[in-house]
Amino acid sequence: ALGRWRPSIQDFCNVDLKGIRGTMKTVACLAITLGLMALGPAHASAAPKNALDFKMTNLQGQEVDLSSYLGKVVLMVNVASKCGYTPQYEGLQALHKKYGEQGLVVIGFPCNNFGGQEPGSAKEIQAFCRENYGVTFPMMSKIDVQGDKQAPLYAYLTSDKEHGGGIRWNFEKFLVDRQGNVVGHFRSGVKPDSEELTKAIEAELKKK
Repeated sequence: ALGRWRPSIQDFCNVDLKGIRGTMKTVACLAITLGLMALGPAHASAAPKNALDFKMTNLQGQEVDLSSYLGKVVLMVNVASKCGYTPQYEGLQALHKKYGEQGLVVIGFPCNNFGGQEPGSAKEIQAFCRENYGVTFPMMSKIDVQGDKQAPLYAYLTSDKEHGGGIRWNFEKFLVDRQGNVVGHFRSGVKPDSEELTKAIEAELKKK
């Protein structure tokens, strides 16, 4: 489509430039080349600095800049309403209540990637979490955590050299330290109140 066409350096250098020849054309072509290099790729963007260098949308449709959580310890969890692990919402809310004042933030990311277990709308998800588990921690809008439409945040999380790896199912947990570094990845079977997870959270909370 014409609206997506972006001229290349070769396109400009092949233009006759209305009579300009020899050295003049070379100078003009060089100037255009330098200008295009300064502009960079059409869709280029700076690589994320850390796991909190992303903007998301919450269930209320409001933009959330995750960098606002820098200085906090963050537990990111891909959640679903119709999963065998759904009762973990209760444990996640308990973590939020127990450690929130110490600096822990639990964030839920609904996804429908596994068994179609999160089919609901934003309003339905919000109502389900509130009415069944009394969830008060931040909940983002539904995203893809794997596949061709994978959210950039989860592309970053799963590519972490030490704690990455693909998401296998709902309720996997990424622990992020106060500087936005991924410091832990816990699979679905690791319950929110497990010693493995709580010790990791407490260790990060002690760091200032």
